[in-house]
Parts: sequence; structure tokens; C-alpha cells
Amino acid sequence: MFPELRSQFPALSRRHNALPVIYLDGPAGSQVPQRVIDAISDYYCHHNANRAGQFDTSRETDGLMADAHAAAAAWFGAADPRETIFGANMTTLTFQFSRAHSRTWNPGDTVVVTQLDHDANVSPWRLAAADRGANLRVVKVTTSDATLDLEDFEQALKLRPKLVAVTAASNSVGSRTPIVELIAMAHAVGAEVYVDAVHLAPHALLDVQAWDADFVVCSAYKFFGPHVGILWGRLNRLTELTAYKVTPAPDASPGKWMTGTQNHAAICGVTAAIDYLCDIGRQCSGNPTAPRRAALIAAMQSIEQYERQLLTRLIAGLQQIPRVTVFGITDPHRFHARVPTLALAVDGLPSAQVAARLAERGIYCWHGHYYAIAICEALGQQAHGMVRLGLMHTNTAEEVERTLATLREITTEATRCSA
Repeated sequence: MFPELRSQFPALSRRHNALPVIYLDGPAGSQVPQRVIDAISDYYCHHNANRAGQFDTSRETDGLMADAHAAAAAWFGAADPRETIFGANMTTLTFQFSRAHSRTWNPGDTVVVTQLDHDANVSPWRLAAADRGANLRVVKVTTSDATLDLEDFEQALKLRPKLVAVTAASNSVGSRTPIVELIAMAHAVGAEVYVDAVHLAPHALLDVQAWDADFVVCSAYKFFGPHVGILWGRLNRLTELTAYKVTPAPDASPGKWMTGTQNHAAICGVTAAIDYLCDIGRQCSGNPTAPRRAALIAAMQSIEQYERQLLTRLIAGLQQIPRVTVFGITDPHRFHARVPTLALAVDGLPSAQVAARLAERGIYCWHGHYYAIAICEALGQQAHGMVRLGLMHTNTAEEVERTLATLREITTEATRCSA
């Protein structure tokens, strides 16, 4: 059913020099279905107003925002819509919460971050730690498979940190972390855990209650929505922590955390993106009236299964191409421990050159470090970066084959030139 969903995405009809464009740049931002575009347009056409007014468009905006919080609660598996916060993006929300949370730290306290994370879950905590005189402990990765070093994580917890910031899945090499285990270990030493779920969100179910998380953050533009960040936090902690806000703003969550006038139109687009995924789940389960959370469970299970098929073919093909090195987990029996995003290097070619040559052939992907600086350095690729290929459920087996064929051409050309 997934190839049929492509008709809902206007961008997927784009062509480059007569070739259909292949979007493998989803880890930096996915394309959006028409219903998301329509939801944003409809808000501006019919409901545009600020909140809490005594007139219709303002009341309509209040209702749309309440539905958005309900949709976000279903998305996270949260118990209460008041636990969901909207903001500009994950990075901005994390900087905001790093300032708020660091007010509870003392000089000499420890904060733990990891080499596997996007810098948006590192620098905010590093800067906050410096401001408070706290120590920063960085957990290493195991370079052989680009996964989090669990022994080093355990060693870091011996410092009894105040907070652990960790990714659920790497935006660079695709490695997932055993998030339930990590959170339990952190809680055992009294630490709170801030989870970056940006890169897991398009590929697998988020479940804050099963994880027993404290804070989880993601960005809607990574799961087929507009540029909006969403944070979930335990209601008691959102209530206890002091928000940086203007005096007239609400003192209760979520309002106390949603500084200034929000991007109401884009938030309506977030609801539409979540409902797009819900409809996939309803179709997969055969239950057209399934509530949002049940529909999301079915959708993400089906998406994960489909994407794994594409990933298996892509990695198997890449391993047959001379001069190509794939970083991270490549054993199909371990694909449950990764998402369908991978980083590779072509011997003798900087990542920018490879990405440019792919783009010339209508295949769009990213190069460099994509803000995952530490993992790029740990893998010894800081000089030329890595090429990142990101599969999503909107990709097809035919696109995988064309990508492999194109990379074979590029490596053959490089071999001929270097001979």
C-alpha cells in the first residue's frame, strides 16, 4: 500500500532532467502530503486570529489548538494533552528547557550527553552546564558498529548525574538506543532523562509511558509535517520547573512553556500530519474508526516493516559496490536496532562530491556531518564527511535499485579517473 500513498505528496512528482526525483534527504526534513498543506492554508483562509478572544475566529483557533494538543498526546502515547508543548523546533525547545532545568543544578553536578547525538541534544546542555558550574560527561560510541557504548554509559552513571540527554536513534548512522534500558539505568541513580526522538519519530512508535521517560522531544517536519517542534514532559515536572516567560502568560502547562504567539497555522499542519499517519494505521488494521493512538500503533508497525525491506536491499547492494563503506549496523539480524538511515563513504571522494553527483542524476541526499559532529569525528570522517541516505515509507524498491545503480556508476567513474 505504501507506494500508492505517494500520490498524496505533491513534491514526489518533481523531475530532474526528465528523471523522477528520489528523495533520500528525509532525515533533514520530509516532504508533506497535500492534507498538511491544505490544513495550513485553511487556517489562514478561515480561522486566523490570536487566542482567548471573544469572537469566532479566536474561539476557533482555541479549538484547533486544543485538538493539536490531543493529537500530540496520542502521538507520544501521553496521558494528558497538557504534557505536550509546541515550539519553533526541537533545537529551540531544548535550549529553552536546558535553561529551565539547569536552575535545579548546583556547581559540581554532572550532566551526561553522548557522541551518538545530534548537537542539538549536546550543546544546549553543555552551555547550561558551563553557566551553572556543572560537569559534562560525554558517553562514547562503539566505532565498530556506530552504537552507543553501554559500558561507558554505565560508567558515566556512577557520577550520579542530574540529567542524561540521549538520542532514541542517530540522525547520522541510524543506530537506535535501548531507550527503555537506558532510562531505567538513569532513574536508578536519580537522574532525569531528556530523549531526542526526532529521528526515531518517522520510523517507529513513540511511547513515553512504556519508556518511563521524563522528557521527549521531536520535530514535526521530520514526520511529514511543517516546521514545528513538539516536547512531551511529565506534568508534575512541567509544573515544578520555572519557565522563562512573560508575566501575563499562563502559569500552568502547556501555556507557561509556549512563549509568545505560536505558529497556529503550522500547528494545524502538525495535526494533519499525525492524522495522515493515523489513516495509514486505520487502513492497515481494517478499522476505519480506530482512535488516534490505536491507529498510530498499527501505522508505525506497518511502516517499520516496509522500511526494513527497503533498508535490507539497500545495504546488501551497497556492500557489493567497491570503494563504498557503510557505517553502523549492517547485519540484517540486527536491523531492529537501527532505522533506515545510513551513512557511507566512497573511497577517494569527499562526501560533497558524491552528493553532487547523485544530485546531477536526480537523487537528493545530504553530505557532511549533519550536526552529528561527535559521531563523525569518532568514525574518523571529519575531514570529508559522510554521505547520508535516508529511506522513508514514501520511497520505493525501484528507487533503491536506481540509487544503487547510480552509485555503481559514480564509483566506476572514480576508479577510472584514479587509474
